[in-house]
Formats: sequence, C-alpha cells, structure tokens
Amino acid sequence: MEENKRDTTEEKILAAAQSVFIRKGMDGTRMKEIADEAGINKALLHYYFRSKQKLFEAIFNKAFAQILPDIINMVDSEKTFIEKLNIFIDNYFDLLMKNPFLPGFIIKEINRDSDLIVSVFKKQGINPSIFLEVAKQEMEKGKIRKMDPRELIINILAMCIFPFAARPLIEIIFFNNDEKAYQDFLIQRKNNVKEFVLKSINEAWVN
Repeated sequence: MEENKRDTTEEKILAAAQSVFIRKGMDGTRMKEIADEAGINKALLHYYFRSKQKLFEAIFNKAFAQILPDIINMVDSEKTFIEKLNIFIDNYFDLLMKNPFLPGFIIKEINRDSDLIVSVFKKQGINPSIFLEVAKQEMEKGKIRKMDPRELIINILAMCIFPFAARPLIEIIFFNNDEKAYQDFLIQRKNNVKEFVLKSINEAWVN
C-alpha cells in the first residue's frame, strides 16, 4: 500500500513538473509552482526530487525508458539494416506520439543549456556513433548508397520531430485546427517517413 502511494505521488509530481516546464521553461519554473500544480507541499516535493534538474532528468528518463531497451536490443540483434531502420522509426515515432511535448521542450532547452540536454541523453545510453558505424558498414558492403551517415540520422530525426515541434502551426494551416485529422495524419506519416527514408538510401531508386 505504501509503495503504491509513493508511486502515485511521484507520478503526480512528474505530470505537474512536465506541465509547468512546458509553460515556463526550465529557467522560469519554480519548485513551489510544481508543488502547487501537484497539490502537495514543497517539503514533500523536495523529499522526492531535490532539484529542478532532478525532475527534468526524471521526465526524460520516464519518456525514453519506454523505447530505449527496444532500441538497444534492436541495434544488437541480427536483423538487417533495413529492418533496424524500420524498428527505429516505429519506436521513435511512437515515443513522440505518447510524448508530443518533447520536441518543442527539447528545442527550447537546447537553446538555453545544450550541455544539460547532452548530459541527459548520455545518461540514457543514447550513443549515435553505434548507428553511424553500422550505416558505414552497410555502405562499404554496397547495400545502401554512400552518403554521410550523419545526414541519414539527422534526416530521420527531422522528419519525425518537425510535425510535433511545429504542431500548432501545421494544425492551423493544413488541418483547420481539426485535431482528429491531424492525429490521423501523424499515424500515416510514420509509414510515409519509413518509405521515404528507405527509398533515399536505395542505390537503384536514386539512380
């Protein structure tokens, strides 16, 4: 019972912190505001999380914990490079669908303190060099067309992230504020991104 209560309180705090961080950013947020949003006193908030940075990291940990083990297992698996790309895009897009606040929040905080964002990513075990090396090997084998592998991963991230980061603008201009239509678009976009990426690295298609 006590453990369940702790879990519930922690979830309330994380939800409150996420809400306040999105509205005010890291610098503009105060611990008291998070405590008020969660409906608890400041002392209890400090019992669970000693600082804003700890809360910030906890929010990221919770989000990436949903997909990181799958991505690590996928990279270490015997699957083909194309299969790995498909799984990565699926997982990454699903992460954004479940946490649509992340792209805009991350972009805002990158401009504020890029070192903090990098340190959080590293603590999560996110290591793009592994993917880059696998991509290079595929190019050397002639299985995909030669390119700077950094271009490939940046293109994938950009195509996945932009519809979420620019959602208010896109939803107004292209969907007349129809939230359901936009959600349907995002679901379909995952498949479109996979198709676009796979065609872009296929030597025969490019030529």
